[in-house]
Formats: sequence, C-alpha cells, structure tokens
Amino acid sequence: MSLHFIRRFCIRIPSACIFSRACSQAGESSSQSRLRIYTRTGDKGITSDFAGQRLPKDGAAFEALGTTDELNSALGVAGHFCKEENHDVAQSLYEIQCILQEVGSHIATPRTVATEKKLALTTFSEAHVRNLEKEINKMDDQLPQLTNFIIPSGGKSSCFLHQARSICRRAERRVLPLYREGQVSSDVVKFINRLSDYLFTAARYVAMKEGREELTYKRVKDIEK
Repeated sequence: MSLHFIRRFCIRIPSACIFSRACSQAGESSSQSRLRIYTRTGDKGITSDFAGQRLPKDGAAFEALGTTDELNSALGVAGHFCKEENHDVAQSLYEIQCILQEVGSHIATPRTVATEKKLALTTFSEAHVRNLEKEINKMDDQLPQLTNFIIPSGGKSSCFLHQARSICRRAERRVLPLYREGQVSSDVVKFINRLSDYLFTAARYVAMKEGREELTYKRVKDIEK
C-alpha cells in the first residue's frame, strides 16, 4: 500500500494505521532510518485500498479519492484568503478539511469487503451533515434574497470558494457510483452534497462581508458594449 495514500486517508486512525506501525518498527530497527514517502509499489499503476485490495489507480474508488483530495487542496487555498480577510469561515473551512480526511478514509474502506474492525474505524457521522446545515442557515439568514443566477465573483475569497464548490460537485459525481454499489455510506453522499451548498453560501457571505459586488447572469446580447 502506498505510504502517501495511508498518510493522507488513514491519518484519523493512527493506532490501526499501517503507516504508524511502520514508523514504529523503523524506529525500533534503527535510529538512523527514515521512512520515505515513496515505496515504488505503485509504479505499475496498481495500489491498495484500506481493505487490502490491489486495484488500478484509475479505478472508481481512486477517482473519488483523488477528487476529494483535490477539493481539500482547493479549500486550503480558499481558507488562506479567508484567513487573510479575518473571515470567521476560515476556521470552519479548516474543520471541513479535517472531515474530508475522514471521507477519504471511508471511501478507501469498501463497505462490502472490509473487515468489521476496519469498517468501525472508518464510520462517518451524520452529525457532520447537520453541522453544515446549521452553518449554512446562519450565513444565509444574513444574506439578501437571491433574485438572479450568481456568476463566480466577489473578490479572491469568494472566487476560490466558488472554485472549491465546483470541485465539490465533481467529487459528488465520483462518489455516487460507489454509493450505488454499496461501497460508501449515504451519510458521506449527504455530506458532500451539503458541502457544495455550504461553499456557495460561504462565497456569497464573504463577498458581502468584504463589501464586494457579486456579478449576476445577464444574456450577452442584452449587455451594452
């Protein structure tokens, strides 16, 4: 199994994580040794999930994992700009990044083939969905009513949140086939779906807080040149 994969997606379960055990063993064998990020075991396009299955890297599960990882990176950028502007959503974005690690652990552990122990280690709580809904409502209550389609705009913080939202939608499309096969919990699907709503609302919210204009859709022929 790729050590990079384990570090990325099994970080929430260090006591059971192969990476943690390997680190411990390496430390016992030699104080001079260092576990490298690469293992060369995936050089032929095959890697392992947390259930121990050897699978192609371009398979459905790894497409979903890669897209949630891309989403996490986009949230890091958005969170950076939000923090620069002292937006209160910056902390929430960090927490969501941590939850996405749990999403990755869950996706990496197919519900139909993993052991009971590994399934228990990678369960996903519906409470994360409810918390997102509370945050959405809190921001939405302060926003003007939508009357037009919003074009991604409103400053750097807002634009990068919109970009993260569009990646989130793609992540949802990648996870849905796994859900239909019974490999992923419905709570993970709900969370990713609700997260795109959160990011849309957060983008509007930070634009409002910065006093920036949000562009709205207009038919191009109606725009005066």
